[in-house]
Formats: sequence, structure tokens, C-alpha cells
Amino acid sequence: MAKSIEEYIKSLSDYRAEVVHELIKVIENNIPFGYVKKMNYNMPSFVIPHSIYPSGYHVTPDLPLPFIGVASQKNHIGFYHMGIYADSKLSDWFIKEYPKYCKSKLNMGKSCIRFKNMNDIPYKLVGELSKKMTTEDWISSYEKNIKR
Repeated sequence: MAKSIEEYIKSLSDYRAEVVHELIKVIENNIPFGYVKKMNYNMPSFVIPHSIYPSGYHVTPDLPLPFIGVASQKNHIGFYHMGIYADSKLSDWFIKEYPKYCKSKLNMGKSCIRFKNMNDIPYKLVGELSKKMTTEDWISSYEKNIKR
């Protein structure tokens, strides 16, 4: 288990390290102010820190509120976006836009987009998606839909 994002990336094969690094860079260059980049749930993540949202994540209040995570899984690169899970309009927008940016069929769960073909990752779309929710938007959606 890596203690830092740099350590996590170094633990990957060169090709996967390049893909994960690029995804993190795209997110970092587009995500609204207030999110913090850190290891969370054993993956590079962007979270709302306790300084902004003291309650933390309802499942594990000691942890910050997760928003986006990137993980190298056995058969894919996982891109986890909690906003897609909580906001159906955002999910619908992403599903509609995906074919405009990517030749591969969308492989998506509730909050996870699985990139199996690492040569066909829609980085520009990931950047656009990363811009769509401010910390205030995410906290509001989280409290309305997830935290009960």
C-alpha cells in the first residue's frame, strides 16, 4: 500500500504509470478550487478536506469526503467519480458525451468508469467532467442523495 501518490505511480508498470499520471494531471488542471489531491482508499484521489467539510465521509468519518479517484486495477484503469453516482443529470451528460470523445464502448458502474483500452482514454472529456462540480455542489448533492 503506497503512502503517497508518487509512490503509487512508481509501483505501476511504465505504461500504466503514464496513464494514471496523465489522468491525475488532467483532473488537477480542471477540478474546481477546494478539492485536495491525496491518497484515499489506497488510490490517488481528489477529496473535500475536513477543513471544508468537517463531518467527513459518512462511511468513515475520519476520512475526508471523496470525490474522484483513479486506480490501476487488474484489467482496467478505474476512474471513480462520486458526482456521477449522485447526480443523474451529470451522469446523463457524461453518457451522451462519451461517444463524441472515445471509440471504445462505455464501461461504467454507478460511480466507476472502467478504461480497459488505455490507448482510448478520453482525457479531454475527463477534464470537462472534472470541472462540473464545485465543492459546494458536491457537498449539497452528497447531503441530499448519499448521506442519510
